[in-house]
Amino acid sequence: MPFLLAPGPRRRRLPPPPTTPESACRPGRSGGPGGESGPSPHRSTFRPDIEGLRAVAVLAVLAFHAGIPGTAGGFVGVDVFFVISGYLITGLLVREAITTGRIRLGDFFSRRARRLLPSAAVVLAAVAVAGAWLTVPLLRADLEQDVLAAALSVANWRFVSQQTDYLAAGHDQSPLLHFWSLAVEEQFYLAWGPLLAVTVLLTARAVRRGRAVRAVVALAATALGLASFALSLHWTRDSVSLAYLGTPSRVWQFAVGAMLALLPWHLLRGPRPLRLVCGWAGAAAIVWCVVAYDATTPYPGYAALVPTLGTAAVILAAIPGRGEREVQGALSVGRLLAGRAPRAVGRLSYNLYLWHWPVLVLAEARLGALGWPAKAALTLAAVLPALATMRWVERPLRRSRTVSELPRRGLAVGVSAIVLPIVLALVVGTTTLHLMGPATPVDVKGLPPGAATGPSLLARTDGSPLAGGPTVPSPAQARKDFPPDGACQVAPAATRSPECLFGAVDSPDRVVLLGDSHAGQWFSPMLALASRRGWALQELVKQGCPLPELTVKNPQLGREYRECDTWRADALERVRTGPTPRLIVIASLNRYTADRELLVAAWEKTLKPLRATGTPIVYIEDTPVPGTDIPACVSGVPEEAAGCAFDRAEALPADPLARRIAAGAVPGVRSVGVNPVLCPEPGPTCPAVRDRVLLYRDDAHLTNVAAIVLTPRLERLLTASGALPPAAASGPAVTPPPPAPEPGADGWSVLLRDDFDGPAGGRPSRANWSHDLGTCYPGCPAAQWGTGEIETMTDSTDNVRLDGRGVLEIVPTRKDGRWSSGRITTVRSDFAPPPGGVLRIEASIALPDVTGPKAAGYWPAFWTLGADLRDGYTGWPGVGELDVMESVNGRDTVFGTMHCGVLDGGPCEEPVGLTSGPQACADCRTRFHTYAVEVDLSPGAEEVRWYRDDRVFHRVRADAMDAGTWKRTVDHGLFLILNVAIGGKLPLADGATAGPATEPGHPMRVDHVRVATRAPAG
Repeated sequence: MPFLLAPGPRRRRLPPPPTTPESACRPGRSGGPGGESGPSPHRSTFRPDIEGLRAVAVLAVLAFHAGIPGTAGGFVGVDVFFVISGYLITGLLVREAITTGRIRLGDFFSRRARRLLPSAAVVLAAVAVAGAWLTVPLLRADLEQDVLAAALSVANWRFVSQQTDYLAAGHDQSPLLHFWSLAVEEQFYLAWGPLLAVTVLLTARAVRRGRAVRAVVALAATALGLASFALSLHWTRDSVSLAYLGTPSRVWQFAVGAMLALLPWHLLRGPRPLRLVCGWAGAAAIVWCVVAYDATTPYPGYAALVPTLGTAAVILAAIPGRGEREVQGALSVGRLLAGRAPRAVGRLSYNLYLWHWPVLVLAEARLGALGWPAKAALTLAAVLPALATMRWVERPLRRSRTVSELPRRGLAVGVSAIVLPIVLALVVGTTTLHLMGPATPVDVKGLPPGAATGPSLLARTDGSPLAGGPTVPSPAQARKDFPPDGACQVAPAATRSPECLFGAVDSPDRVVLLGDSHAGQWFSPMLALASRRGWALQELVKQGCPLPELTVKNPQLGREYRECDTWRADALERVRTGPTPRLIVIASLNRYTADRELLVAAWEKTLKPLRATGTPIVYIEDTPVPGTDIPACVSGVPEEAAGCAFDRAEALPADPLARRIAAGAVPGVRSVGVNPVLCPEPGPTCPAVRDRVLLYRDDAHLTNVAAIVLTPRLERLLTASGALPPAAASGPAVTPPPPAPEPGADGWSVLLRDDFDGPAGGRPSRANWSHDLGTCYPGCPAAQWGTGEIETMTDSTDNVRLDGRGVLEIVPTRKDGRWSSGRITTVRSDFAPPPGGVLRIEASIALPDVTGPKAAGYWPAFWTLGADLRDGYTGWPGVGELDVMESVNGRDTVFGTMHCGVLDGGPCEEPVGLTSGPQACADCRTRFHTYAVEVDLSPGAEEVRWYRDDRVFHRVRADAMDAGTWKRTVDHGLFLILNVAIGGKLPLADGATAGPATEPGHPMRVDHVRVATRAPAG
């Protein structure tokens, strides 16, 4: 992922905005003994050398951003500015405290506001407007959020949160990233001024006020500085984004400047040669850092001491001693810095810094990547708007008597400067979001299921191209389309994964998904494949951590990734010593090293303990890495997504592990890959969108939608490789699997029987049932379960529980106006009729005992879905749905329905389906009745029959539709569902929906569920 904090070929380190407190630019005096000068609390003199020092700092920063060779360490300009700010602000406040006995915070903040905020507001407003023209919609939406953060002086914390979020990788540089340093400065002002004011208040009656104030403030600055430096060292080791951008880790640099203003240097009469050496040594240290530091320098940490102390040395060298008024000799560095040219640049530095970075970033957003000569020219061109802003915004407001007369007027100017860019950002951002559409959960309802074979991503029976339409997910949705695995892709600082078991967690059989985030992107398909077989899925995944045994540097931590080595060893040991998995699936980014021999050796070290388990191991070849922000690109050309295709050679380099596996050099490991459909040959590029599916959520990872539609293909590849048994043939973790149950006297073989025995308030058996939670299926392919229901499904025993007498209760409840209920599904999804035989599914059910207005919106149901739906919950109704029993709104009727074919019309007359219509049942609420469906594939008698108490009340024959639709509807595995919904389309179509009169707390009661098959006679 782009990491904006560390300097280097891909990462650009950002300096702070060179702030210029007005006290540094104007001469001024305060009363006191005439023998003291400089930072003494008794007299202050304008320091032209500091104005020139600011020029050195900003030029270093600008050269670094322009990529001028030899300036890779120009980011140290940030340290120079922070020391200068600490020195000037502390000196200004302490002089005021000593001469007046108090600090007027209103005046202080008024000066800061009218000096700094108007220029920043002009830049923010310009960026907000220019971004609407120069950036694509998705980046524009991000940019307007950056404007809000920058205007509120919290930009550094926004960028900290972005840079520490590895899974939000691939975003382009922000034109306002440089505002992080201005935010740090503003936060320093907001804290340091009041702290000094309180200190002055506490020491106001001291006999020697000046000495008391300086002593207490010096102690506070020393304590804060030491604590901040210790924190900076810690964060530099563990979180480089916090260390570089966080205010607490930068306070020590302000404290160094503060100590220069507080300690009695003015009482010293230092030898001029020593001053000369001190000044030039400090300047040389700064220049050396600019030239010598680069991306490999751990920063800030100890390395920041050199430019910080170098800046302090330059400032200290020009502080007049006792009785001195001028210490700048002809050969001093201060004389050079006080020259006309450095001072001119220093006066412009704040506005130049504000303008140059947006000019560079927006130009590259429009023109593409630029070389350093072009960027240097653009940086030079930024002088024009900087001069205009200084001439017509900064100076008039700073010098205005009307504004400066009363503090509240300066503060009003500052507030206006904050409000203006916020309003612009909200207007532009809202318009952009309206154009893109909201980033709501993904709805894949209109997509066909994924294709298991062939060149197309999605299955199309007639082979025709998929009809046009918006991409799924949309670019805004793609950014958030992550696997629904919670916190199981552990962050860089973690050294151990949690248990992270999904699916049939009580099953002795499990699939282990192991690797980095490129393994984590396969979570949804692996969960679907495991669930179809009644297995559990264990996910052991760590962000940015290569599964091959390589030691790498983590850009977020800014150092060697020791946590990765610890995590990898722990994960391998857990696989080796834990329950033996049925299958181990591994995947990893293969770009952690360019040394192929080293990579092969590292893989061998990792695979050795995995092979020792005797478990089948499958390596999923790494998917294409676009290297560019795909959702942002597609948002700019939604109708011509082909323009976002990327170079095949760069995106799909040779995979040495896959080649060795294919050559038989890695025994015990199989290799599968889906790249032929993600990046089909021939052609020099890979697509960003296929069959309307937006494939990538950033610059490297698949969207969860793409992974879901690849599930059938992965299942075919895994079963064909012999690593995964077919779903219908799976069994316990033994070889071979046990035979099917022996037929009973009636010829039926029982596959499932649950009488719901257990203690009152207990949960249904986890071996048989799992809970659907929330308001949609995993990945949220359709909100509100696709039917408009209003309840939230939970696994609470308030909603799903045993009654202690062999009955399961599913209870809808309402709390604070919000409905919740229960929805359980069988762990197994392989319930299917044997070839030419019959499948029977039955349950004994008593409906919720509520009727009339109190029952409005009640929707109890016992039903099935085709197993393929668990491969991402797409493809309905083609995968088949058999509603064994439904009832709505408390009516004394029940009905059964088959759903099949296509969404609108078709052989099943969707969306209504082939329904029995209401069947009268006056006592279905007060008594248990047995509801059943039989799928009969007997030759010549192919049909589905619905029963209540062994009386057929509805049937659908195979000849009601074409053979292909019939087979896709019934001739495959099914899973069962029991639930009570509230509200939705069906109750509304019946004339009622949940309202204030609807009464919660009435359960659907289930005495037993039974699934059995009968083989054909003979």
